[in-house]
Amino acid sequence: MMDSHFRGTLWTTLILLTLPHLTCNMPCPGGCLCKSNEVLCVGDTITDIPKQMSDHTYTLRLDRTNMNIINEQSLANKKLLLRFSLTRSRLHTIHPRAFHVAPQLKSVKLSSNDLSAFPARVFSPLTTLEELYLDRNQLENIAPDMFEGLVGLLKLDLSYNRVSSLASHVFYGLTNLTFLNLGRNSIKKLPPTIFHDLTNLGMLMIYNNELEVLEAGIFDELVNLVVLKIHQNQITSLPPQVFWSLRNLENLTLSSNKLQTIPEKSFYNMPKLIQLTIYKNPLLSLPDQLMGHMPDMTVFYLYYTNLTTVPGNVFANMSGLQKLNFNLNIKLRELPSDLFCCLPNLEQLSLESNDLHYLHPQLFSRLTTLGKLFLNDNKLQSLSDKIFQGLEQVFSVNLTNNSLKNLPGDIFLSNTVLSILTLSGNPWNCVCSISGIAKWIRHNEHVVLDRDDVICHSPTYQQLRTVGSLRDEELFCDGTTFRTFFSPPMPMKPFHTSEQTSAVASTTAMPTPRPATIQLATQQVTIQTNTPTAKPPALHTTIPPTTLQSPTTTLPNQEFLLITETPLSPTFHDTLVVERGPEFVHHNRLKGSVYVWFLPSDAALTGLLMFCHILLVAAGLFLILAAMFCMYRLNKTMDRLKVEFEHPPG
Repeated sequence: MMDSHFRGTLWTTLILLTLPHLTCNMPCPGGCLCKSNEVLCVGDTITDIPKQMSDHTYTLRLDRTNMNIINEQSLANKKLLLRFSLTRSRLHTIHPRAFHVAPQLKSVKLSSNDLSAFPARVFSPLTTLEELYLDRNQLENIAPDMFEGLVGLLKLDLSYNRVSSLASHVFYGLTNLTFLNLGRNSIKKLPPTIFHDLTNLGMLMIYNNELEVLEAGIFDELVNLVVLKIHQNQITSLPPQVFWSLRNLENLTLSSNKLQTIPEKSFYNMPKLIQLTIYKNPLLSLPDQLMGHMPDMTVFYLYYTNLTTVPGNVFANMSGLQKLNFNLNIKLRELPSDLFCCLPNLEQLSLESNDLHYLHPQLFSRLTTLGKLFLNDNKLQSLSDKIFQGLEQVFSVNLTNNSLKNLPGDIFLSNTVLSILTLSGNPWNCVCSISGIAKWIRHNEHVVLDRDDVICHSPTYQQLRTVGSLRDEELFCDGTTFRTFFSPPMPMKPFHTSEQTSAVASTTAMPTPRPATIQLATQQVTIQTNTPTAKPPALHTTIPPTTLQSPTTTLPNQEFLLITETPLSPTFHDTLVVERGPEFVHHNRLKGSVYVWFLPSDAALTGLLMFCHILLVAAGLFLILAAMFCMYRLNKTMDRLKVEFEHPPG
């Protein structure tokens, strides 16, 4: 008994072990690969569906073949075949009864062929069909009864064809359909009732067509729709409340259309919405009530529009928003002060490449979780010292390519985790008022990644200096002293004056003020002084905030403290002493004005220039001495040759 039971178990084990090998040894057509219950045939040598294959084949895939026709008997004698695929071939014709011999098929894929038409009701025998892929063909028309009888169909793909219109009842009876792709066709208009039978539809793709309008009520029966893609069309207007029945919708794309306006409350009654795109529309305005309650939306894009401003509450119902791209709106010039009031979870905000000139000081005050802020490529001229207060989590700020000439020195005081800041591409005005931000840059060089490109644009004598290299004494902010020595008192004549007058400072208790003008390159300072009868003590004169002008730009204020040992005179001595400031290296007189050139007071640079100067002088002296020595040797050689010529030996 035990021996019999053992033999039975042994035979069962042997059968189970050899069954895969028996299956693999079943007939496999030439040019095909057979694996388990699947047959894959590839190549131009395949001109028809193979006849010799295992009766247990469930999946037949033909790819890149030379097949042109599916005949009436091509699928005969394949009673267990469930999935049939013929793709990327030259198929252009299907016999009207081609699928009558295989009504058990669950999936048919005829993608990427040359099919331009189908026989009437060619798929009707496939009552259990679940998937039908007809994408990437040449279809121009879909017969109204083409899908008749496909009551079990779940997925239908008609994308990448040339369909221009569809009958209103073409999808009639497809009540189980969950996926429909009509994208990348040439559809100009859809009947208002075309989707009314598709009550279980979850994904509807109508992107990249030529739709100009959406009919009112077209989506009313799609109560289970989760994804609706209508982007890249020609839609110019939306019917009011057209999306209101889509209470389960999670993804809606309306980008790249021609919408100039959107009806009020268009995006209400969609509390499950996660993604909404309306960018790349020529929007001129948005209604005060646009977005309904959307707590699950984490990403929102609103760019490439013609908006000049937006309502203050446009993002108010998106409390879960984490990323907001509100950029590339070339006419967007103004933002309401409370625009970002209700985004407690926002982590990234992009306002780049707009036309923003001004930002309200409290605009970002409630974005306590913000980490990245992009403000680059706008026209911002100034920023309040409170603009970044409250952004305790911000670690990256981009301010490049704006019109900033200055920033408050304590503007980043509260941003303790800031590690990435870019400031280049701005016309920085390097006068006294920039000293605060210059000092901050010096102390935070590791934060300002483009510090070497943060360049002074004005005044002229600071051009090409980096803002971070400026010192207070070079900006005349700490009582910088100029000590100048002039010739003894003499009858004074006015200096040459130009059209620009920067400022006038007068001293007290002086009898008769007389003007004298010192012009530094394109700047000039006019000082009222007097001619006393006896030499007075050193005169301390402070010039109040002065507007310096150049031929191309008007510069902000700057203060000078001048100490003169003697009253001003129209003639300079050879010595001009400057303490803790720019070093005047040369002055010249031209048409009555004194022009002074100077270099930055950089000890290393000055030392290098001095060394180079000395080296050049030494090299010149060496060359002169070498030339003199050569001339001396040449003269001696000529004398010797002359003696030898006149008194030859022997």
